[in-house]
Amino acid sequence: MIKKDKDKLILDTLDIMFPDAKGELNHKNDFELLIAVVLSAQTTDKAVNNITPLLFSKYPDAFALSEANEDDVMMIINRIGLYKVKSKNIIKLSKLLVEKHRGIVPNNRESLEALPGVGRKTANVVMSIAFNIPAIAVDTHVERVSKRLGLANKSDNVLEVEKKLMKRFPENRWTKLHHQLIFFGRYHCTAKKPKCNECALKDICIFYKEFKKN
Repeated sequence: MIKKDKDKLILDTLDIMFPDAKGELNHKNDFELLIAVVLSAQTTDKAVNNITPLLFSKYPDAFALSEANEDDVMMIINRIGLYKVKSKNIIKLSKLLVEKHRGIVPNNRESLEALPGVGRKTANVVMSIAFNIPAIAVDTHVERVSKRLGLANKSDNVLEVEKKLMKRFPENRWTKLHHQLIFFGRYHCTAKKPKCNECALKDICIFYKEFKKN
């Protein structure tokens, strides 16, 4: 199958499977989104959603969180991974938002990535969801699915995966595709026991071809 037809098949299949895919982190504003995404590193969205209601009720904005006691924040988020580091980061992040951005979440990559705990993936999520700037955030699900489907090489790092996806698919599909690939990896093409036999993309899947050989 030529690349153009393969890409269309992937987009069409994901549209059928996950027509309304969107971020699953609960938030009411840009600040809550940014904090939730930082907290979600190496942790499930469900776990983050369990702790953010209390966190945001006590610290509803950057001004409040910037003055928070680190131990108090750790007590609230200690059910997620790396909570000690994340407590420090979200407080420092909030201080910088207050000092440099009047408490407002910036809408550009350079300013976002200058914040503690914010890397390229987090910046991409915030830009796409909060500011409707097309981006593809490559998390563990997107990386796994991309490599299994042959959209990227096994040896590619996350930035290389991101660039290849951006090159292959139209810009107006990036944000939606990002969420669809996450859903596909989270609920269908899982790390362990993927649902290969019922997958509409198995005929173009490198992983499935290797799986069948074994």
